[in-house]
Amino acid sequence: MAAGAVRAVGRCGVIGWPVPDPQIPSAAHAVLAEAAKAASAAFRDARARYDRAQLAETSSIGADGTASMRLDLLVEAAIAEVVDAHRINMLSEEVGFVDNGSAVTLVADPVDGTANAAAGVPLSAFSGAIVLDGTPVEALTCWLDTGRCWHAVAGQSPEFRTSGRRSLDGAAVSLLRPHERSADSWWRVAKRAARVRILSTTCLETMLVAEGSTDAFADAGSDTHRIVDLVAAMVALPGAGGAVLDVHGRPLEVDPDLRRRWSGVAAATPELAEELAATIRG
Repeated sequence: MAAGAVRAVGRCGVIGWPVPDPQIPSAAHAVLAEAAKAASAAFRDARARYDRAQLAETSSIGADGTASMRLDLLVEAAIAEVVDAHRINMLSEEVGFVDNGSAVTLVADPVDGTANAAAGVPLSAFSGAIVLDGTPVEALTCWLDTGRCWHAVAGQSPEFRTSGRRSLDGAAVSLLRPHERSADSWWRVAKRAARVRILSTTCLETMLVAEGSTDAFADAGSDTHRIVDLVAAMVALPGAGGAVLDVHGRPLEVDPDLRRRWSGVAAATPELAEELAATIRG
C-alpha cells in the first residue's frame, strides 16, 4: 500500500489522491448543488491534468486585486457555465460581477484555500451563496478533498450546531496567519486561547465553527477578507447558534466591488464573537 501511495502522489508532481463527489443535501438550491458538482468535477480534472507547479501558475489578476492561479480559473469557469445556464448573476473571486439582469446572484469562492489545494494540502473548499436582491438567503460549502458539505438557509436552524462556547479563555481558535500589521492582535488572541490553528481556508474554517468542531475563527485585524470568504458563514452561523461580524464593526454587505475588505470573526456565540473582536482591537 505504501508503494501505491508513493505512485499516487509522486508522478511528475501530480497530486494523485482521489477527489470524491460532494455529499450535497437534497434540499440544496439547484444552482448551489450544480455549482458544487461542477466545481468538484473541475477540481478533480485539474488535479489529473496538471502538476503542482502548473496548478499554482498565475497569469492574471482577479477582481479582488490578487493573482489568479490556474486552478482558480479552471474551477470558476465550470461554475460560470452553471450560472449562465440558469441566467442568474454571479459574483466570484476572479471574474468579479457578471450581470445577467437577474434579481438572483450566486456569490462564490470557487476554491477557497487555493494555495493549499495546488500544493496537495487537503484543506480547500467550494463555497457559494444564493443572494436575492442583495440579501444572502441560502449557502452551501463543500470540502473538496472529502466531499463533506454544509448547507444552510437563512432564518432556519441547520442540521449542525456550534459548540456554544462564550469565553475566549480556553477556546479553540483558528486564525489567519499573522501579518506584521496585525501581529500584536494575533498574539493577544493566541495567549488567551487554549489551542490555535492556521488552516488557511476561511470558508472551511467557518463551517468547522458552525458545526462545533472548533470554537471560533478570526482575521486578527489584517483586513484580508472579501465578501466571498464570509457570505456562507453569514447564512450558516446565526441559525447554528453562532455569529459573524467584522472586527471593527463594519457592516458585512454583498458588494460587487471585491476590493472591499473586512477582518471577519466567526464564533460559536455572539458573546464569544464580541469578546474576540474586542481582544483583537486591544
